[in-house]
Amino acid sequence: QLQLVESGGGLVRPGESRRLFCEATRADLQYYAINWFRQAPGKEREGVSCISARGGRTQYVDSVKGRFTISRDSATNTVYLQMNSLKPEDTGVYYCAADFRVECTVSDAHMTTWGKGTLLTVSA
Repeated sequence: QLQLVESGGGLVRPGESRRLFCEATRADLQYYAINWFRQAPGKEREGVSCISARGGRTQYVDSVKGRFTISRDSATNTVYLQMNSLKPEDTGVYYCAADFRVECTVSDAHMTTWGKGTLLTVSA
């Protein structure tokens, strides 16, 4: 059964960059659509980005367009979220999630497998 582990979170200053990692084990991630979600303190979880199986299509929430890039690497069975020009409002726990299908929708939380999350704090 697929398992996901996020990493890469931490404390960064506004304007800096960070890369998050979503590493998969026990299954080949290329057959799964992958989403990144985040949950800020006191707020509901929101979809941030997603990538279709095999990486043909990507989506982003408006607040991160032009700053975040999602990608996947079949060789390492990992999905990445490159985050540039970070803002304090990007602070939150970031989760990756997978579903065994081709297409993704950034806001769709009906995912079968979730990681435990990694905390990103953007603060001066």
